[in-house]
Amino acid sequence: MNFDVMTLTGSHTVLSLVALGAGIIVILGMASARDLPGWAALFLATAVATSATGFLFPVAGILPSHIFGVVSLVALAAAMLGRYRHGFAGRWRITYVLCVVLATWLDAFVAVVQVFLKVPAATALAPTQADPPFAIAQGITLVVFVVLAVLAARRFRPAG
Repeated sequence: MNFDVMTLTGSHTVLSLVALGAGIIVILGMASARDLPGWAALFLATAVATSATGFLFPVAGILPSHIFGVVSLVALAAAMLGRYRHGFAGRWRITYVLCVVLATWLDAFVAVVQVFLKVPAATALAPTQADPPFAIAQGITLVVFVVLAVLAARRFRPAG
């Protein structure tokens, strides 16, 4: 099979950035008590494509990125069920909110990892990713997403 890893990397990166941006917009919408169906569809489609393309990279064995991909795909499947099949009814509303936040946070987590791997200034601060600047960046990212999850869970009440 002819396989261009550079093209895959570029496509995967673009999908990931679009999913991250759309996911943040969807979460901010939910935290503001608004449903943004177009943004949600864009997020779900690009997030699924991001996770799926992550499995196409040639590697030996299972890596943490594969585990993230599986968790993300499960969360995205639950979010899609909550939104499109169950119309946010009952517990599906909170399932949708938390799964969108989880999938977006996983994308953000990986984005922070990539920044510390690829951006020389960040790499100099945390060359092993076991250094305090990396932990602080990931901690701040987590806290922001937890706060957004709480706000979205409390405020998002779409008509259904």
